[in-house]
Amino acid sequence: MRDSSKTMVVNIATPLFLFIALGIMFYVFSLLNVDIRPILTVVIVLTPLWLPVVFFYVLFDMWMWSMTEKFKYDNGRTTLRIKLPQEVLKSPEAMESIFTQIHNPSRPDNYMQTYFDGRHPLVYSFEIVSIGGEVRFYVNVPTKKGKNAVEAQFYAQYPGIEIVEELIDYAAEVVWDEKKWDLISFHMTKKQDEVYPIKTYIDFGMDKLPKEELKFEPMSPLIEHLGKCKPHERIWVQILCTAHAPKNLVRGSLSDVPTWEVHAKEVIDKIMKRDKEGSGVEETENRPTLTLSERDTVAAIERNTSKYAYDAVVRAMYITEAGKFDADMISPLLRAFAQYDVVGRNQLGATWRTDFDYNFISDFSGQRKRNMKKTELEYYKHRFYLPGDKKKRVDKVKVMSVEELATIYHIPGTSVLTPSMSRVESTRREAPANLPIGNTPYA
Repeated sequence: MRDSSKTMVVNIATPLFLFIALGIMFYVFSLLNVDIRPILTVVIVLTPLWLPVVFFYVLFDMWMWSMTEKFKYDNGRTTLRIKLPQEVLKSPEAMESIFTQIHNPSRPDNYMQTYFDGRHPLVYSFEIVSIGGEVRFYVNVPTKKGKNAVEAQFYAQYPGIEIVEELIDYAAEVVWDEKKWDLISFHMTKKQDEVYPIKTYIDFGMDKLPKEELKFEPMSPLIEHLGKCKPHERIWVQILCTAHAPKNLVRGSLSDVPTWEVHAKEVIDKIMKRDKEGSGVEETENRPTLTLSERDTVAAIERNTSKYAYDAVVRAMYITEAGKFDADMISPLLRAFAQYDVVGRNQLGATWRTDFDYNFISDFSGQRKRNMKKTELEYYKHRFYLPGDKKKRVDKVKVMSVEELATIYHIPGTSVLTPSMSRVESTRREAPANLPIGNTPYA
């Protein structure tokens, strides 16, 4: 999910602007009757010193982009359709275990693997879609690095589940043609600092395994809404996840960027009014330093950042035939994620969309909006993400723990009775190992 296109534009623009600046400088010197030949002589003499630095700065990101793209291409992509079992008696903790087990940062062991093999964390895409009202669960994974691991973990955690490889990706059925299709796409991220967790299945009490009829299923509003799609409508929800890992020179980054635990500690110290040495205001029984809400927030941050994490973002897309756009389908889609909000802590909501607040000013002809729709559709198919807000980047990718991801994507229990969400008709079991073989005479 790296901003590769922006990197390439910057690398091409940098030398271009440099030559323009030099041209302007020479022109100004000529107007001032300044002899620039001694300056040029010094610059040429020092070429062995500054030219390699300039080339390295210009070409480094382009080289890394080409190597990582080669690594992605070599791994391939596979779309797996998940057919739900008849009974699911486990909490989302089972899905949390799957996210934990497939957490694969593709950690390079040396510089050769980084700069010549392009090893880096690959994208996993967990998807819930409605095609004409039929609700389906999908996982799109790297073929070499992820397919076998994902299948094994789903079978291990959810007995009776079926996983089928799709030979043709379901998203390929929609080919952009503004005369045939219309769509709107949303980018959904945490609205506050990423270390503040959203409401998870532990907060919902699902970790205590209540009876199925008493279980609260946080995914049910989304699934119910997906089931209401008309035959000409599509709703695609895509959760893009890349293993969260530190960045340094060995991992292909010129600057060191630690994982989110470091920032989480700073936030906790700020909440608890600690100084740099870790000491704070003395807390006594009669004079508590923290309120109950602050205590819960600190506990949630510590629990959240102690688990594996992913750089994650949610893309939600509503697609319909041209001329049949139903605006009433949008609000329930977005509100389905509102129950993960914790007021005063964090929220999961739309931070960008393929539209403008003032279309008459921002996009008088409508061409920008049409280009955004086409681009978003292609990005969805390629499981690729770039922030739509180029200036403020409010929809940039943020870190989410496996606990948070398992809350918004897991195999729902039988308490969800949506007719449009089919389940495996019968439980498949292995044949007994002691069955007789060969020609056995009848008794």
